[in-house]
Amino acid sequence: MSNFTSVLKQYNWDEQWENIHSKTPLDVARALEAKQPDLEDFTALISPAAQGYLEQMAQKSSTLTKNRFGNTMQMYAPLYLSNECQNICTYCGFSFTNKIPRRTLSDKEILMEAQFLKQKGYQHILLVTGEASQRVGVDYLYNAIALLKPHFANISVEVQPLDQQDYESLISQGLYATLVYQETYHRDTYKTHHPKGKKSNFDYRLQTPDRLARAGIHKIGIGALLGLEDWRVDSFFTALHLNYLQTTYWKTRYSISFPRLRPFSGGIDPKVQMTDADLLQLICAYRIVFEDVELSISTREPAKFRDQLVHLGITSMSAESKTNPGGYVVEPQSLEQFDISDERTTESIAQMLKNSGLEPVWKDWEPLL
Repeated sequence: MSNFTSVLKQYNWDEQWENIHSKTPLDVARALEAKQPDLEDFTALISPAAQGYLEQMAQKSSTLTKNRFGNTMQMYAPLYLSNECQNICTYCGFSFTNKIPRRTLSDKEILMEAQFLKQKGYQHILLVTGEASQRVGVDYLYNAIALLKPHFANISVEVQPLDQQDYESLISQGLYATLVYQETYHRDTYKTHHPKGKKSNFDYRLQTPDRLARAGIHKIGIGALLGLEDWRVDSFFTALHLNYLQTTYWKTRYSISFPRLRPFSGGIDPKVQMTDADLLQLICAYRIVFEDVELSISTREPAKFRDQLVHLGITSMSAESKTNPGGYVVEPQSLEQFDISDERTTESIAQMLKNSGLEPVWKDWEPLL
């Protein structure tokens, strides 16, 4: 059975770097005029040559976003269930080698955290765990979804990659979407940052969206951890992956997230710095080439910058996030997975959106429909 691994093997990282950096202003102008832009146009739009076209890109991205999504912003919140993890990941606060207190929420604690988010108005909730199959495996996730299903319209997960039959089980219980980031599409760099644990299996992780789509998931979120490698090349391969998924599994919806490497206790510095202008360029490139895809921004980003992005391509955002298990109510002072930049309350961000002419949307999809 085919999967994205066979597609990825047809491309060379260094050749893609050369292709991106060889783009000219004429290539960028042509991409902006294209009626049906393709991956080569995307390559031009993320190239250094496109930096001088950022205003035109932003204007086009804004227009396309408004035409497709209207004046709305989908709101969601993460709920961290556990920081236990069997993997060694050099950039993550939950890494197995980090000497931190480990915590996995009980049923009662899950509901306490959920009640806080429910009172804030959230209907979309993202369950997050470390990758520890014994403590937070399929049975734990199945139970958590069962607990939360009566309280939320949409339940998504960002957890360890699973087999297809496991996803089928969770979908039958009410799972709506799954986020799984490849972190980097550069095999050697991936190996450097994932030396131990199940996550060290590059291809198993790479093929997770294939298993998800075959299991019948409603939405899949992908992305790269921006900063582990050259952001332009990693973004090309993320776009290649998205294009493959949209073509192969056209019934499934897709989202792209833009996590920039953030500090944590004992963490690493980014290999490649990505400026705010770089990230804006990337977001606009995605919107121009992939007009219907959901583009999401988290509270990793500063408040002022997030306020600017809400009209320029982003269609989904989190607010008041806590990245530690029990962080909302149960144990607010426990160690977070990474530092949060935008610490505003849900209410203040909702008001910012309204002041910007946007409607915060707490629920946009009903399973019965």
